Amino acid sequence: MTTRILICDDSSLARKQMARALPQGLHDTVDFAQNGVEALEKLRAGTADLMFLDLNMPKLDGYRVLEHIRSEDLPILTIVVSGDIQPEARDRVRKLGAIDFIKKPTDSAVIVELLTQYGLYRPGELEDTALSDTSLTATGSQIPEISVSLNDYLQEIANVAMGRSSDLLARLLNVFVKQPIPRVAFIANSELHMAISAAKDRDTYSAVCQGFTGAGIAGEALLLFADASFRNMAEMLQYENPDDDAVNVEVLMDMSSILFGAFLKGIGDQLDIKLGLSHPRVLGQHRQITDLLEHHRGRNEQLLCIEISYVLENRNIQCDMLILLTESSIPFLEQRLQYLVD
Repeated sequence: MTTRILICDDSSLARKQMARALPQGLHDTVDFAQNGVEALEKLRAGTADLMFLDLNMPKLDGYRVLEHIRSEDLPILTIVVSGDIQPEARDRVRKLGAIDFIKKPTDSAVIVELLTQYGLYRPGELEDTALSDTSLTATGSQIPEISVSLNDYLQEIANVAMGRSSDLLARLLNVFVKQPIPRVAFIANSELHMAISAAKDRDTYSAVCQGFTGAGIAGEALLLFADASFRNMAEMLQYENPDDDAVNVEVLMDMSSILFGAFLKGIGDQLDIKLGLSHPRVLGQHRQITDLLEHHRGRNEQLLCIEISYVLENRNIQCDMLILLTESSIPFLEQRLQYLVD
């Protein structure tokens, strides 16, 4: 019996990678959903036996999809495929009924091993059936064509890198880090303050920046830490005198070391390059976003901006990270994308 597969992910790149990771004999049984709402519609219609499910999606995330599957008693086996590799994320999806968890980016060997383990695939059997079936041989086993934009590519690699940095933070502080959907946009230097979606006019922040370069790529990482979060963060890091300004600087540098290091290494690994990092420097303390980003106003260059907002669950702690890629990085990124999707 053929296993009907549904791949649910808001990223077109992730859907393409997941489909390619499947054994050749299963390509004709694949369907796609771009979010949780669309996936549930297909599951209620009974069109799938196995679903590969992302966690971070708009409209309805993977956790809520699993809750609906359980409450509605939908007949589907679910394997979560996510960049969020925190131990707590794995525990939560298993408790909600997922049979297994795979980290992104997907590995075809891991997929085959899992499908074989659960009796959903026997190597060689489906391929032999396809060769003996003239109706299948005539058309071949094809993956539906999926187009991938540069923005989608960057959002997905940022999603994987964010998972690594959140996992490190979660393990160090014994917390759960809520995973947002990374925002990617082209933006002028003079409008950079508008990229911080969570910022409010009355809020004050402290900021640290760190430059990075690699083969064909250059940019700057910015961490903006809400002043309202400093005391709680200092206490979690077990600093004495958490209200001291000097402690605030240490907190800022500690957080940037954790998040920049893991995130940028995650980006470099996926692009197959080694990124060199400059020394981090504090841009300012207890100021509004527009003041902290003043050093960018005099530049005319367009930037490719990736924004991530880290929120610690059940804690009054939030910080925003911007990865600003120069215009000169775009040809390299487009080349990498083309190599990946061809």
